[in-house]
Amino acid sequence: MRSVEVLTTQEDGTERLADSDLLDRATELGLVLFTFDDDLLVEASNRQKLDRPFSGLVYIHLQDVSIGNCIHDLEIIAKAGEPKDLENFVIYLPL
Repeated sequence: MRSVEVLTTQEDGTERLADSDLLDRATELGLVLFTFDDDLLVEASNRQKLDRPFSGLVYIHLQDVSIGNCIHDLEIIAKAGEPKDLENFVIYLPL
């Protein structure tokens, strides 16, 4: 509805992948990963420290923002640039 490309792990058949494999899959597809999984945040942070590339991660702590604000912030991120602009970055919501 908001003209933003979205692929869920369920649609991709990757909902049971380990965090490192999931981040690899998102990178392979050139998509930024959105999560509230603390372990995935740790994986992305470790990759930053090791200078290991990944496609980018948007992280939200569920208690920090309403669903409406989360969708609003994700739309801004998606429309403000290209996924390539977020390579190797972690963005924390709310903005």
